[in-house]
Amino acid sequence: MQEWIDKINNAVSLEELEHLRIDILGKKGILTLEFAKMKDIPNTEKKLFAQNLNNNKTAINNALESQKTILMAQELEKQLEAEKIDVTKFTPSLNNGAYHPVSETLNQITTYFQNLNFSVEEGPLVEDDFHNFEALNLPAFHPARDMQDTFYCNDGAVLRTHTSPVQIRTMMEQKPPIRMIAPGTVFRKDFDITHTPMFHQIEGLVVEKEGVVSFANLKFVMEEFLHHMFGEVEVRFRPSFFPFTEPSAEVDISCIFCKDKNTGKSCGCRVCSHTGWLEVLGCGIVDENVFKAVGYENVSGYAFGLGIERFAMLIHKIGDLRSLFESDIRLLGQFK
Repeated sequence: MQEWIDKINNAVSLEELEHLRIDILGKKGILTLEFAKMKDIPNTEKKLFAQNLNNNKTAINNALESQKTILMAQELEKQLEAEKIDVTKFTPSLNNGAYHPVSETLNQITTYFQNLNFSVEEGPLVEDDFHNFEALNLPAFHPARDMQDTFYCNDGAVLRTHTSPVQIRTMMEQKPPIRMIAPGTVFRKDFDITHTPMFHQIEGLVVEKEGVVSFANLKFVMEEFLHHMFGEVEVRFRPSFFPFTEPSAEVDISCIFCKDKNTGKSCGCRVCSHTGWLEVLGCGIVDENVFKAVGYENVSGYAFGLGIERFAMLIHKIGDLRSLFESDIRLLGQFK
């Protein structure tokens, strides 16, 4: 029997081990045949004979199980070795992500006004004529509608040309006082190095009881905001026209591209058309006709609006607005 145990211990595969098990314990195995001899053994010898056979069977089973465990471990090791992959060969260089410059600028501006206790309001991208034009003192056939380059839908609705409709909706749903900004996507039929058909705006609105706010309040808020965004720049207000504000102003900052490091003055360059000034936003005192459209009486307020892409271009000194939407990894990779 020791001879068979040695064969089991020397088996080199599970298949070979299975053949040995059948040769020993199978229906015609040597140990099975030995058990068959029990009927011919005298009764006085049966006990000892059976005991020897059982001991041999136990030894054989133990040897089979032990060698099976060893061979299975070896098979698993071979399989793992054959299937292993050197992951270091396929590890790409890992780069940290970053906010898109438009999203980063939007978040920065939104956070600034939230810290001044302005609420953030939203509205639909597809607007009706009343909210996008009529309530903003832009009645039908008003020449200022041509300034909007509007996308019209078949049912007369429009893709909103500004986020000012959110101001109208907010005033129709809430009572003064109101301090809000309306960030969001707007649409106009325009496309060149400084305009795209889809872009982002933030418009702000403050409404209080009559006499509480004035142009002086607006001027202070805008100057502080622009200093926060662009640092030590000069700020100037130029008279302008917007249908929904009166008086109205466009706000410029001293050019940040040609600013002299010693004097702090802007000397003029191609970006500012050699004027030393860059236009950044529009603002004004809310026109009385806008308040009448929403049913407000005895109130005063101011509004302002700016383009997010315009600010992103100035902050990051990007020359072509279209670069922000072309998903060029060489450009976007600079904003980590």
